[in-house]
Amino acid sequence: MIWILPLTIICLVLLIFWLARSYLKLRTKLLEALSRKQSLSTKYGKMTEQFMPLLDMYPYDEHNFRFLGNPIDGVQFNPDGIVFVEFKAADSRLTPEQKRIKELVEDKKVGFKEIRIPKPD
Repeated sequence: MIWILPLTIICLVLLIFWLARSYLKLRTKLLEALSRKQSLSTKYGKMTEQFMPLLDMYPYDEHNFRFLGNPIDGVQFNPDGIVFVEFKAADSRLTPEQKRIKELVEDKKVGFKEIRIPKPD
């Protein structure tokens, strides 16, 4: 009968070790799955961005849209102005860099610079 208590303690320690190990494995798998989901979401978003100007809901002439991809999705060249375009799906938000660009445009801190390449001698 004396052996029952040590055996019970050993079994409980082994059970706790097994549960902790199982928890860590499941946590690792969950983090990997979340990472894959985020990666797929990002890829889907990047693919969708390239097709957005072709949809009926796009308010401009899609032929005058130029895709950039980063830091904003593109530039729309209209006869009466130029529009920086960022497509967002669902509840996604502007990145800090995109917010900064938006503020620069709103503050009219956008310019045009012609840079000439010198002719070779």
